[in-house]
Amino acid sequence: MPTRLLLALALALSSLAAEESWTGLLTDAMCARQDQSVHPVSCMIGCAKGGFGLVLENGRFLKFDPAGNEKALAALKATSKEKQVEATVKGSLAGETIAVTALELK
Repeated sequence: MPTRLLLALALALSSLAAEESWTGLLTDAMCARQDQSVHPVSCMIGCAKGGFGLVLENGRFLKFDPAGNEKALAALKATSKEKQVEATVKGSLAGETIAVTALELK
C-alpha cells in the first residue's frame, strides 16, 4: 500500500509542476497566421469550429485543447473588445497544444 500512495503522490505533484502560463493574442486557429492587429473578434467567433489558441510575442502559435476552446469561445462572446484580444492561459503543454486549466482576458 505505501508504494501506491507514494506513486499517487508523485503523479499528483508532477502534474502540478507541469502547469505553465502563457500570455499572447487569442485567436482562432484558422486565422493564426494573419495580422492579428486587424483580426476582428467576430471572425474569431465565426471560425470557432477550427479551435483557438494563442499567438505568442515571438510569433509561435499554441493551439488549445477542447476545454480551452470552450473557455476561449465563452470569453470572446463576453468581451467588448473588437480586435487584439490579449489573454493569459494556464495549463500544460503537450507538443504545440495547451491543455487549458484557466483563461483570462487582459
